[in-house]
Amino acid sequence: MPTVPETRYATVEGGGQVAYQAIGDGAVDLLVIRPPSFPIDLMWDEPLIVRFLDRLSSFCRHIWFDPRGTGASDTILHEDGRLVESYVDDMLAVVDDLGCERVAVMSLSVPIGAVFAATYPARTTALVLADASARYRRAPDYPVGWPDELIDTRIDLVRRGGPIGSAEVMAPSLVDDVGFQQWLQRAGRLICPPADRAWRVESALNTDLRDAVRALRVPTLIITHRDRESSAAQSRYLAQHIDGARNIEVPGTDTMPFASDSLMLLDTVEEFLTGKLPQVQLDTVLATVLFTDIVNSTGQAAELGDRRWRELLTRHDALVEDAIERFRGRRVKSTGDGVLATFDGPGRAIRCACAIRDGVHTLGLEIRAGLHSGEIEIHADDVSGIAVHIGQRVAAQARPNEVLVSRTVADLLAGSDLAFRDEGEHELKGVPGMWRLFQVAAPHV
Repeated sequence: MPTVPETRYATVEGGGQVAYQAIGDGAVDLLVIRPPSFPIDLMWDEPLIVRFLDRLSSFCRHIWFDPRGTGASDTILHEDGRLVESYVDDMLAVVDDLGCERVAVMSLSVPIGAVFAATYPARTTALVLADASARYRRAPDYPVGWPDELIDTRIDLVRRGGPIGSAEVMAPSLVDDVGFQQWLQRAGRLICPPADRAWRVESALNTDLRDAVRALRVPTLIITHRDRESSAAQSRYLAQHIDGARNIEVPGTDTMPFASDSLMLLDTVEEFLTGKLPQVQLDTVLATVLFTDIVNSTGQAAELGDRRWRELLTRHDALVEDAIERFRGRRVKSTGDGVLATFDGPGRAIRCACAIRDGVHTLGLEIRAGLHSGEIEIHADDVSGIAVHIGQRVAAQARPNEVLVSRTVADLLAGSDLAFRDEGEHELKGVPGMWRLFQVAAPHV
């Protein structure tokens, strides 16, 4: 019998605990994002996974965790269930609890490792994506996605109590393995309650991470099973849109990481992670940019006079500073009658904007706010890049008391309680193309 490691708990900033196991003592720290079909406490009951874990232990300390809402971790309310943002928060909590300055990240089918690596490049040595996808639904600019009817059928199946994953889909080579089938069915029942399964699947299938993927600047290895054409095309999209990514295509249709060819694949992973990796670019990160602006500031200043206007601005600035700190943002600078701030999660950024909007009403003020998520360049006391420019232009389109976001922000928040009202396509001054914008309609702050 294998020696099962202790299940430990990491506390997430803002509340909640994440169950995790650290296995092995190799020189490389590897944070693994497991498939969504089993909890970590059941890994040790399936010999194929144990074999996979043993091979990983030969060259790294690998860390497995149950994101909140699954397995042994705390539950997470659906109305606060910003799936991607919560997942990344859980990863950060585990890494901090172990005292890891930097880790490699391996995403097994689940693409969220790309968001962590793009948001925290200083904490990430390398990224491995195995049979992952930046988006699942087909779109005019994403023809490799799955048609809506297939996605909707999948969501409906899980809503009616079906499993998150099945051997027929994830590991065709194991469909005749009765023991494995029994284990996978049991794991699917224990991963989380049926309502939570449905919410997680629907959120994941409606999320679009393409902009996060384009912001990646860490060494990346992509593993693609080429014989599963629909999934392979989505994996190839990642290879084509991640700067400097190395793509390895292998035969077979199994996307379950511990199926028939898993040990051969880990040879490639070991070579990648233990070799000389390129230096990570640390001055660019994925972030959400927030711009706010006081409505009719010039008219109010003229009406109140200089002294009273300065006093009012001081109170406004204190309220804004408090909100940014509350939602874990970074105040970059004042923009005269507003502020530029950045956040490591779009949900927190929106909640901050709404808190500022509601808070300044007590001062007799109104603001407009705009947000965009994308790659920004970090300087000593400033930020720059096209994402900053877009955020500023989105804010300029907002009406009084309105929080307006780009489609990128809305797509990252699939499954959250945040409701968005489609405001149609807009031209943003100095930005090519048309941009679909959304008004934040129903936040919880």
